[in-house]
Amino acid sequence: MKKLYCLLLFVLGLGYLQLNAQGYAFGAKGGLTMGVQNWNGFDQDPLVKYHGIAFIESISEENEFAIFAQAGYHVKGSAIRNRNFVNQLTGNAFRAPAREFRFNNVSLTLGGKQKYDFGISNKIYYLFGIRGDYTVSTNLGEYTAFNERYPGYAIYPFDEPTFIRELNYGVTVGGGMEIPFSEYVSGLLEFTVNPDFSYQYQQPEIPNVLDPYTGNTRSVPERQIRNITFEVSLGIRLLHIIEYID
Repeated sequence: MKKLYCLLLFVLGLGYLQLNAQGYAFGAKGGLTMGVQNWNGFDQDPLVKYHGIAFIESISEENEFAIFAQAGYHVKGSAIRNRNFVNQLTGNAFRAPAREFRFNNVSLTLGGKQKYDFGISNKIYYLFGIRGDYTVSTNLGEYTAFNERYPGYAIYPFDEPTFIRELNYGVTVGGGMEIPFSEYVSGLLEFTVNPDFSYQYQQPEIPNVLDPYTGNTRSVPERQIRNITFEVSLGIRLLHIIEYID
């Protein structure tokens, strides 16, 4: 039901934009995504990946304000790099290899842009949007063997569907510049910050887990993971003008 509700909002947004009396603009953009995650108050290392977005927006006579809708694919997550761990048997420290934790999400966003003249023909703008994400897949299965071998420590999140939240929500804020190439074609340069309000991963405390080093049982603490991404995009914007003939 939640998936259908999100899809309905997106379709209604597209319908509104296409019925706008002046016409509409559409295009595509993409670029680098730097994802960070907070694990129970501890910030992980950044994960640098990519995103791609298709968008449509209303146009006004002076191109000063626009309502937009966009759909995109975003690789979110975090990483662990340059961390030292201690071998519980020998007491020796060792450097663990870099690990990535990827959540591949499809995002739908509805929002608005306020634009201002910049130079002779360029426009700069700021934007705000409400966003919903659907998690298509993750790479947490890569760490299943380690978690099963050392269940009492559970350094990495579990590849457990009940812990991975499929639907998330948040906001998108940022700004950018429109650079016209011709009357109907413009280039885009955009920067956005995209915090989630919901948890991407939420694992409750797991009691009575065997510690392989001591033979005793212990509890694996609760783990909550929330996404935030910083994205830089380059794109192209095309105008579709509606003309009415009496």
